[in-house]
Amino acid sequence: MEHFELSDNDKKQISALKMTERQVISQIELLKKGVPYMKLDRPCTVGDGIRSVSKEKFKELSKIFDECGKERELLKFVPASGAASRMFKTLFNFYKRYPLIQRDSVALKAQKGDKDSQYLLMFMDGIRKFAFYDDLKSVMSEDDLDTDTLTDDGSFKEVIEYLLGQKGLGYTQLLKALLMFHRYPDGNRTAFEEHLVEAAEYVRDVNGMSHLHFTVSPEHKQDFEGFLKKIVPHYEEHYGIQFGVEFSVQERATDTVAVDLENKPFRLNDGTVFFRPGGHGALIDNLSNIDGDIIFIKNIDNVVHDRLKDQTFQWKRALGGCLIQIQQKIFSYLERLTKEPLDEELLDEAIEFAKSDLYIIPSNGEDIISAKEKQAFLISKFNRPIRVCGMVRNVDEPGGGPFWVKSKDGSLSLQIVERAQINPESEEQQSIFWSSIYFNPVDIVCGVRDRHGKAYDLRHYVDPEAALISIKSKDGRELKALELPGLWNGAMSDWNTIFVDVPLITFNPVKTINDLLREQHQP
Repeated sequence: MEHFELSDNDKKQISALKMTERQVISQIELLKKGVPYMKLDRPCTVGDGIRSVSKEKFKELSKIFDECGKERELLKFVPASGAASRMFKTLFNFYKRYPLIQRDSVALKAQKGDKDSQYLLMFMDGIRKFAFYDDLKSVMSEDDLDTDTLTDDGSFKEVIEYLLGQKGLGYTQLLKALLMFHRYPDGNRTAFEEHLVEAAEYVRDVNGMSHLHFTVSPEHKQDFEGFLKKIVPHYEEHYGIQFGVEFSVQERATDTVAVDLENKPFRLNDGTVFFRPGGHGALIDNLSNIDGDIIFIKNIDNVVHDRLKDQTFQWKRALGGCLIQIQQKIFSYLERLTKEPLDEELLDEAIEFAKSDLYIIPSNGEDIISAKEKQAFLISKFNRPIRVCGMVRNVDEPGGGPFWVKSKDGSLSLQIVERAQINPESEEQQSIFWSSIYFNPVDIVCGVRDRHGKAYDLRHYVDPEAALISIKSKDGRELKALELPGLWNGAMSDWNTIFVDVPLITFNPVKTINDLLREQHQP
């Protein structure tokens, strides 16, 4: 490096993190030169990168999954380290800002168009509908406070204090996974429990086992394990199933180095180099290290009440069946493509399959490469992990969407792209991004083993340049931070990708607490 040399202490620190000097230097180089923006060609639409599933095809795919899925090692993978604090941001700001929070004053602000006041009124008007309300009443009654009376009188301050603060439920410190989401006659459920219920329906093997894997923060792993031990006997008895639940944490080895504004390692007051968590893209290591053949990925907050679960389950089976069907075709082609002599007709057929079914568009076209080159090209493209991703119509939720992306060699591929990956100075690129009518709800089914049953090393299929750089601060000083390629963005950049149009009912995120008042989350 031209600007610095790693000291012996730096090298020891890097080694202790189980990183390599090459990794750190590569990250610094990336921070120095900047991350290239994605080059969008066009948004994906039905018939142009996104598959539409007819009723007949839906039945066919569901049948394939029901017949073949149970013979596979099925697993559900849920990133679950997110804190609930962001869900309560508006309520917390109100609590900190005002010594008293009375309905009359809040209503007056709301009438004048204050969005936060309108939000607070919606929350308090619907407070009895939340699954955590009984717990809130119980903890307040221990201090001789009546939640109903305070709510009806329009005295909101103490209610919010007991909801968020440590002398009450302490929800600002709670994980989203352990927040009460839904009401039921036989007991309310957290988001974590709802994922168990879902898994019992479509991640069940021939031995009556349902396997789940949650990624959690190290400091909360024990909380999860204790909660699981308490609740799992009830669900195993109710569903006649055994749950195999594992937890993993984002390892320090996936942290990224921070640099100062001169692109030199950012050093803390004690002289050590500052490393930051690398973002959810680091979870590709967790995904690569678990045992599973077909893996369903879903966000922790995308769950729905039992009365609406059936459609969710049906579409999970259909997406799983789509994966199995495509995988079987790929494995069949690989089996025949590795045999000699080469069959020109087979090569042309396989090229057409790659283009029409896997949306693989060669940069030079199949008509100008030899039979041997066709063979090598097809084997390299077929012998990769595969993902089938449900896509919903855009409903103004924050996040990325499906696009045709042009690589440096001119080839096109299907990618999930976030707004931050697009050049903000390019009107053309911004126009393409905002013209998309589809959104990525993180409803993904993955095939992570090859035709011989050997697991792919998923770290080999990451685009390291599909990262994000942001300006942060530490100890009053600015720094440049590197976020690794997102789990379903750059971390899966070189996978075979299928996008499928799925109904909006399969997407029910909870980003703020008032989202739980939506009908999808009410009994």
